[in-house]
Amino acid sequence: MDENLVFNYTISGDDFTRAGEASSDVKNKLKMMGLDNNIIRKVAIAMYEGEINMVIHANGGTITVEISADNIRMILADTGPGIADIDKAMEQGYSTAPEEVRALGFGAGMGLPNMKKYSDHMEIDSTVGIGTTVTMDIHI
Repeated sequence: MDENLVFNYTISGDDFTRAGEASSDVKNKLKMMGLDNNIIRKVAIAMYEGEINMVIHANGGTITVEISADNIRMILADTGPGIADIDKAMEQGYSTAPEEVRALGFGAGMGLPNMKKYSDHMEIDSTVGIGTTVTMDIHI
């Protein structure tokens, strides 16, 4: 691949019927590019978890996916409430999701841990009251 590909998505907040559309679109694009199924799986899981988090916690946001010859970078940015304690939020099972979201089967506290697990590198930049940006890299 000579040139980087960039895809931009807008994620709607509180719309669980559309949650996952962006990660599904990226998964399909990566399949069409003929990338390894393991890479595609990691990208799809990491991005889906982030997408769901944006719907649950941040009233949506934007996702930029940059694909180069050796890396897939996903930048998830929102203007939600921010994460007060990132270390706590990274603990498996810790969740601030409201009960109505849990009743839908979401908010089990696995989003951020799974994002880290399925990416090769992850950074979280969050300011309470301003928003959160999560950057994930998956090496090709």
